[in-house]
Amino acid sequence: MRAESLDAAAKGAATIADYEAVADGFHRGNLDHDVSQNLEALLKALGNRPGLEILDLGCAGGRDLVALKKRGHRAVGLEGGARFCELARETSGCEVMQQNLCELDLKAGAFDGVFANAVLFHVPSRVLPQTLKVLYDALRPGGVLFSSNAHGFGEDKEGWTEGR
Repeated sequence: MRAESLDAAAKGAATIADYEAVADGFHRGNLDHDVSQNLEALLKALGNRPGLEILDLGCAGGRDLVALKKRGHRAVGLEGGARFCELARETSGCEVMQQNLCELDLKAGAFDGVFANAVLFHVPSRVLPQTLKVLYDALRPGGVLFSSNAHGFGEDKEGWTEGR
């Protein structure tokens, strides 16, 4: 593994640890956060077909997995921290993979869509092309990657704030 990948993986692990420390509170605080406009944008781009297979990247406690499942889709979560994975499985009943965003290992052609809602900003720019390539390869032909960015954190810049 290249040195920049090792450095990014270490930073990813630190971010995961920071989130793990507040997992239960984060989960409770975000259960009612409405991102339906983002889910609808992804599903519209996929033609609103029933029974899609969607990867919820950075699924946290599983809120969006539940919403996708209620819409009749097969939702699979991916999260870095063990506690978030546990919460997401309990909340949604969906499959949830535990992986570092800087070291993704996904099956090629496995998903119709990837829902990356407020998560890719955690990937250092040095390894972002590699991460995006893995996500692209995980899409089926005609698949869609939906990505949004969190807002309200002040100045836009790469780096960690208080450990994340």
